[in-house]
Amino acid sequence: MYAKHLSDYIIKKDESIYKAHWLLHKNRGIVIVIDENEKFKGVICNTEIQKTYYMPNACISDICNPKPQCIYDSSDNYSAARNIFAEMPSIQQIPVINADGDVIDLMTRSRCFYREYYNTSKLPRMYYAHCIWQAAIEARELGYEGFILPSQNAREAAVVNNLNVYGVENIKEVIEFFNGERELEQTIVNTREEFYQHQSNFPFDFADVKGQENVKRALEVAAAGGHNVIMIGAPGSGKSMMAKRLPSILPPLSLGESLETTKIHSVAGKLSKNDSLIATRPFRAPHHTISQVAMVGGGSNPQPGEISLAHNGLLFLDELPEFNRSVLEVLRQPLEDRHISISRAKYSLEYPASFMLVASMNPCPCGYYNHPTKACVCNPGQVHRYLNRISGPLLDRFDLQIEIVPVPFEKMAEQKQAENSATIRERVVKARKIQEERFANHPGVYCNAQMESRLLHQYANPDEKGLNLLRTAMTRLNLSARAYDRILKVARTIADLEASEAIQPNHIAEAISYRNLDREGWGG
Repeated sequence: MYAKHLSDYIIKKDESIYKAHWLLHKNRGIVIVIDENEKFKGVICNTEIQKTYYMPNACISDICNPKPQCIYDSSDNYSAARNIFAEMPSIQQIPVINADGDVIDLMTRSRCFYREYYNTSKLPRMYYAHCIWQAAIEARELGYEGFILPSQNAREAAVVNNLNVYGVENIKEVIEFFNGERELEQTIVNTREEFYQHQSNFPFDFADVKGQENVKRALEVAAAGGHNVIMIGAPGSGKSMMAKRLPSILPPLSLGESLETTKIHSVAGKLSKNDSLIATRPFRAPHHTISQVAMVGGGSNPQPGEISLAHNGLLFLDELPEFNRSVLEVLRQPLEDRHISISRAKYSLEYPASFMLVASMNPCPCGYYNHPTKACVCNPGQVHRYLNRISGPLLDRFDLQIEIVPVPFEKMAEQKQAENSATIRERVVKARKIQEERFANHPGVYCNAQMESRLLHQYANPDEKGLNLLRTAMTRLNLSARAYDRILKVARTIADLEASEAIQPNHIAEAISYRNLDREGWGG
């Protein structure tokens, strides 16, 4: 027997075509066909009914589709229906058939995607303009002993101490709890234990990288000093691969930084059900088609953008020249100020945006300019125009400019294990500790990349040999004026990695090697 609530959708195979027409018009969907034993036989939709225009003597059995999209009663009919709806946008209704061939339900698109929570009384995950923590903290300050919220948000709220947090699946559980008919299980999160337990969980490691020793060294310097870095190389040379491994050598988050980062991601609704604290530095890699609002934040319902989601972490822009010019230019202010201010007619917001910018690009449209084995097919004008997609002020924000060449076969075939990320990270952490001590009396400055001219004169003064080397390089290589401060900053970081109090000539020489794009004539 078919389910009685489906009677308006059911037609028997021996009934008239006119009734099928009428049901289709009434239901604006499908008509389910059953046989004499009231078992499922097929469906009729507009496609099938159109056949009657050319088959005037046809009956229901002749036109019905015997093998439509159906769900054979599963443990989760909603999930099965959503998968079908997602793959086939034209389908609006799907019949549910049991093992005996009876029609027991009809899943609709609106029911699956828009009304599921109301039909089942299930509580959806909550998203707040102010994060779950804010609500939990306010509840504690107002003197409440407990906080009941959807189970998906429970771990997030449980980070707040001195507050009993209970996660529930539906309103019925809340009613039963207050009526004394149910005991709710308290969600307990050991904040410090979970934080330190997940601090070193990285999906990528530098031990997997063959060759590219010079690039690894440059990224180590960048991580040690918090420097922004741009990588230039041919397609397939490993730019994205190296960038994905950079978070594994950055200094670990402090508990305060972790709380701040988690708060931002909570406001944006980016935390999963099992997340309580973000223990590793964020890695954000937006596509080059991203809009300006998505990058900086805001919107009708204000939310943090990608630059705020990368706070205390890394923002990776792959194929930098392909980004919209206006999107790139909005990065200039937060890179300097470490925050983003958004002013609209109805509101003014300020989001934190202290991140490390890493970008990659091809050297030319074809990608093979300066390639050791493949010839570039671009003329000098094309190369020049391609590089000019990035403005000088933005390029000025990159302290390191690294040229990457593809790894030769001999290096790829080596069985020797490369240096792992944990070893590199130890050196980076030691260098950062030196910088913390150096800038202890300078609020807002935590690493060498944040030094201004005044601090450069104080902490980055090379000796006479170093100055002569820098003078020669500036003249011979025709380096731009903006390269001077960048070279000194990077040299200071290289000296810190070697625990050297003074900047040596070799530190200056290495820093100069990271200014490829500033050389006059590069790119034609």
